[in-house]
Order: sequence, then structure tokens, then C-alpha cells
Amino acid sequence: MIPTITSQPERGPYGFHGGIGGVKIGHTPFGCPGCMPSRIRRSRKHAAPARSAPAVAGDETAGASTSSDKKEIPADVAARRIIDVHHHIMPPRYYEEVGVERIFGRSSRKASGPFQWTPQTSIDAMDRNGIASAMTSISAPGTWFGDGLDSRTITRYCNDYAAQLTRDFPGRFGMFAALPLADVDGSLREIEYAFDTLKADGVCLMTSYDSKWPGDEAFKPVFDELNRRKAVVFFHPTVSAACTGLISFVPEAVIEFPFDMVRALVSMLYSGTFSRCSDTKFIFPHAGNAVPTLKARICRVVGNDKVLASRLPNGPMYELQKLYYDVALSARPETLGPLMHLVTAEKVLYGSDFPFANKGATMEEMLEGLYKHGFSASELRAIERGNAEVLLPRFAGPR
Repeated sequence: MIPTITSQPERGPYGFHGGIGGVKIGHTPFGCPGCMPSRIRRSRKHAAPARSAPAVAGDETAGASTSSDKKEIPADVAARRIIDVHHHIMPPRYYEEVGVERIFGRSSRKASGPFQWTPQTSIDAMDRNGIASAMTSISAPGTWFGDGLDSRTITRYCNDYAAQLTRDFPGRFGMFAALPLADVDGSLREIEYAFDTLKADGVCLMTSYDSKWPGDEAFKPVFDELNRRKAVVFFHPTVSAACTGLISFVPEAVIEFPFDMVRALVSMLYSGTFSRCSDTKFIFPHAGNAVPTLKARICRVVGNDKVLASRLPNGPMYELQKLYYDVALSARPETLGPLMHLVTAEKVLYGSDFPFANKGATMEEMLEGLYKHGFSASELRAIERGNAEVLLPRFAGPR
């Protein structure tokens, strides 16, 4: 179990001392995933994490329930056993060491109130909305920091923390392991550890690293290894270093999150990564953002460039239609409509973006948006659970 804290931790020269569930994991400058205070108590029920992230002036939803979340959902929805593929965690040491400004500085969350998250916060929200299982991931800015923070150490800590959640809450959580993609050697080592030791379900990558997008030639060894393992790769938007401060009075995430995802997808498409890594299953969030609307413009490029065309033997539309897309913050007519002109329901996954979803985009409201869209009963079941079961064997089987 992840212990409940009753005292402040003691920091030694190598971080916080202690262990998770009696198992000590190597000490790091960020603390071990289980590094605990000297006095802890263990709950007989599923407990909160080592330490819940402290309240911080900075998040729009605070990970806490909104009034909409608290509405009772219909019994038949609770029985649907939905899988949420876009569900974030905030490991305590990550929060402490990366810091509020890095985590929230590019969004409007930092001006909107306190942020709090524990595993029980997630479980409670899931239970209110019929979500049986959630795939955890680290949101932007991810775990690559090219300015002195030890990215390998904090990546390992976050992945150990996520793996402990899967053990403490069996069946409730899976994990997309973090990778510091710009550190290719570090990423290759972490892939081996995450899949072979932690039994990760896939990996989570940011849409850009510094001023490079994932289709860059430098990242080819990482994607080739993920393809060899037939991995699931979930992308999460961030703000590229090349695109900061463009509109100074608007939070960067408002524009850059959606369009950095477009850049990431197009870079993967026209570098030939999608076609070369045909055994990898890629998930893009937020109904593909602008990609479904821009699909004709994106695909038209190959008609004028033989080099790009040669990297896509099946054509660009084929590759776009192979991808999976979640509906986090996007279960609305203006976003679902274009997406469903691009793919069929078998490529759509439920995602909540918990606990970062804005007011007006809660778990319940995303479900309501799906139900109002006009999907058939079989399509809804596929979006809610069936499609994710195909990708994530952890959750497949009798239910």
C-alpha cells in the first residue's frame, strides 16, 4: 500500500529516506517513490499517496470535485466499466522538485485556485462516473528538463510511483510510463525497465522536446525500440521551446497545446515514423485537436513532394486513420463531428484529462457529450471500453 503520511519527511543527502510497502527503491535527489517520513501509518483501505501534493495556487479544477462531478450518474452508466486512457497523476516528489511554475506556468491554472491530488481523489471521481480503470500518465511538462534537473532520476521516480499505484489498486490503474525522449540513451534504458520490470502498458510522450518534434531523426532509435515491442504510445501536448511568449497576454497552453499536437502528428507522419513503426499503436488526445479539420490540407502535401510521398507507401490518409484518438475535453459536436469524418468509432477512446479538466469539461460532461452525439449502443461500448481492451491487455477479459 502507498502509506498515509502523519509527519514531515526527513531529507538526507540523497533525498527522502524510507520505502514503499516495505520495499526500498534506490534513493535519488528527488526522493524514492516510497521514501517516507520516519513515522507513517498504513490504512487498511486504499490509502492516499506517500504525500498528497501540497495545495498550490494554480489549478483550475484543483483535482477536487466540481458540483457537476457530484451529480449522481445513472445506474446503467455506473455498470459500463469505462476505461479512461487520459488520466493524470501528480507524484509528490515530482510536484516538489519540478515546481509550480514549471508545471502550471504556461496555463491559466496558476491563477485559479489550489491544486490537490491523491490516488483517492482519482478513485472517488472514477466511482462517481462509472470508470472502472484509468491509465495514468504524467502531464506536461513531462520529465525532460534540459537545464540541470536530473531527468533520468525524476522519470524513474514517476514510473516507480505509477507502478506502485497499479499494485495498490489492482484493476483500477494501468500506466503509461514517462520517457525523457530528448535523452535517447536514457529513454532506451527506461523503456527496458518500464516494460520488463514495471510491466508498463505503454509510454507517454510529450508532443515536443525543446525545439524538436517526435518525428525528428534523432528520436528514431526510441521509436524503433517501441515498435519492436509493439508498444502503445500516448502523446500529450506541451508548449515547444520554439513557441513560447508569442502572445504574451494569453496563456500559452490555450493555443500551443492544440497546435503542438498537430506539429507532432505531422512530424511523425511525414518523417515516415507512422509507416515505419506499423506495429506501434499511437494515441492522440483531444479528438486530434485540429488534425481532423485540417486533414485534407495535411494530406495534400504528398502530391507535390515525391520524397515525402515515398515515406508513405499507403498514403497519408491511411496513416491518419490507423491512429487512435481520445475524447478528453472534446466530447462536443464541433470536435466529434470532424473526428468521425476521419475515423470510425473503433479508433475512438474515452479520456477525461482528470484532474486537469476545466470547469465545464468534467468526466460526467464528457460522457454526456458522447451519449448525445448519436453513437449506436455498440459504438458507445467500443469507445467506453472495448477499443481500450484491444490496446491494453491488462484490462481485457471477463468483467
